[in-house]
Amino acid sequence: MEDKKKKPIRGIRIQTINVAMIIVSCILYVLLIYTTVRVSMRYDDMIAATDNYIKSQENAAIVSDASDYLTEQVRLYVVDGNIRHVEDYFTEVNVTRRRETALEQLPADIASEKDRDYLQTALDNSNSLMEREIHAMRIAAAAWGADLEELPVEVQAEELTEEEQGLDQGALLARARDLVFDEGYQEAKKQIMDNISEFIAAVVDGTKGRQQSSVKVLRSTMLRQEICISILFIMNVLTFAMIILLIVKPLQIYINCIKEEKRLEIMGSYEFQYLALTYNDVYEVNAANEVLLRHQAEHDALTGIMNRGAFDQLKELLKMRPAPLALAIVDVDKFKDVNDGYGHEMGDRVLKKVAELLKSCFRASDYPARIGGDEFAAILMDITEDQKDALAEKIAELNRLLQNPEDDLPKVSLSVGIAFSASGFTDDLYKNADSALYEVKENGRCGCRFYEG
Repeated sequence: MEDKKKKPIRGIRIQTINVAMIIVSCILYVLLIYTTVRVSMRYDDMIAATDNYIKSQENAAIVSDASDYLTEQVRLYVVDGNIRHVEDYFTEVNVTRRRETALEQLPADIASEKDRDYLQTALDNSNSLMEREIHAMRIAAAAWGADLEELPVEVQAEELTEEEQGLDQGALLARARDLVFDEGYQEAKKQIMDNISEFIAAVVDGTKGRQQSSVKVLRSTMLRQEICISILFIMNVLTFAMIILLIVKPLQIYINCIKEEKRLEIMGSYEFQYLALTYNDVYEVNAANEVLLRHQAEHDALTGIMNRGAFDQLKELLKMRPAPLALAIVDVDKFKDVNDGYGHEMGDRVLKKVAELLKSCFRASDYPARIGGDEFAAILMDITEDQKDALAEKIAELNRLLQNPEDDLPKVSLSVGIAFSASGFTDDLYKNADSALYEVKENGRCGCRFYEG
């Protein structure tokens, strides 16, 4: 709490920003609703004109599609002789009647009489073209040897010329195809499409005139609407910018700091700065307590090296790490005699000295631990059996130092059993090292043995 007193908080309050934004937003939204209603009214006027234009286009498209459909059916018949195409042709002409229906359903208010005449002319031209198409079907029927009784009456009534009656099948088919594929036929189709295009162009001109009167009023109303929207947009951008700078960015930084277990940076709004200062106070207290508790939980209180609990946890972790290692179990020989002869205080000093020598003897990557009263262990990482001699020399050096003390401590010695594993801490590794330790004790202590399997 002292930090918050030393460092004053000068950030902008989120609550103040929220109140100001709410008031401005309400005013802008009221204005926006008003202009939107006016735009909607003018829009309805334009929709009516647009609907008329769309209906005109739809009816013109129906006339065009129906005419193209008739052309398609007659062409298919003269090509493949399938009577179904003739039936479909006259179903369109006599039953469906899309061309006539489209013209009949064209409301009077959609187009003027002059405009409607263009579409009527297209229909008349299409009907005139039917005579050519029916004659082509009659010629094709003769070429394909079709039974006239199966054909519609319109085709039956059509007569071949004397010239056509004298033609063979190939010539008849060529004659029929010329009637529906030659330039004359294409020109007639083009005339129909031109009439339809003129109708659509006339409707477009009429629609534009009706729309322009609505557009003038609509533009002024939309201009006011655009101004309101622009102001609202700018305000939203500023709002998002402030949210990012005062809330989102501090949160992201705080999350990273928490993940990395660091103190929070003092930034953002007043509320976040206050939160950061409070968190940092708690963080420092917890960090200090955590360091202390972790050290107490993982280290032996007397010697300062790993305790049995931390050693067991490390064993479990190393079972999942398939790397070569060795386990050394170390026993202080006749330690009970030291305690009995010199007292427990002297015994504790001996244990501390053994722990210090183990730490200095092995590498920084190794893990010495006290696992019992006078029993120690060391997990030696990334080591193989070809390093036995080096390990034996280290153990011998430890015993030399302990048996020739330069301080007031009594002489002691170490018995060490070592076992190797090529694939992490296996279930048998501890038992194997303990067996090697047993051999040392059975053979006079003060030395080391390697488990031979």
